[in-house]
Amino acid sequence: MTTSAAAFPHEVDLIPPVTDFLEQRGYRVLADPDRTGYFDIVALRGEEIGLVELKLHATGAVFQQAVRRRLWGDWVAVALPGERAARALVGRTRGERSSRVGVYVVRPQGVDVLREASPMFDPSEPGPTPERRELLRQVLQQRESGEIPAETSWAFAVHPPRPPPGRRAPRGGSWTLEEYSRRERSP
Repeated sequence: MTTSAAAFPHEVDLIPPVTDFLEQRGYRVLADPDRTGYFDIVALRGEEIGLVELKLHATGAVFQQAVRRRLWGDWVAVALPGERAARALVGRTRGERSSRVGVYVVRPQGVDVLREASPMFDPSEPGPTPERRELLRQVLQQRESGEIPAETSWAFAVHPPRPPPGRRAPRGGSWTLEEYSRRERSP
């Protein structure tokens, strides 16, 4: 069964089916919780943080955005209304870590999972930025408790301050997108 992109003229139209899908799985769901559009959907269950990137069309950028979000969440998924585009995305992303990014097809009646999102890092791996995850976890708790009102933008949590003059910000090294292309090409 194919999905007509006409059923979803705007990215925000994808939110209700994805929210329902995640809530049925036991998550508390926040759509655009930071009011900046950096996180499309945040799914919370206990200490677990899942992130879903919504897009109307699959481009190289959609996967790159999902890869960048992995620094903040325990798992990441991309949700698209086009089944053909979603299947193509699955076919292009089969590396060790890139295959952990979930791919969902959003339909008016619900969500089909083409590839399940799985933890971005093995529990034995420390992950690249535990401080970012902890900061996001704290900010989400403050938002849910009302300490940070729902209408407040908290971009400071996802865009840390610039380093002092004369110092460079960490680049992430092997944790950047190159990690995917390097490992996917190796035998």
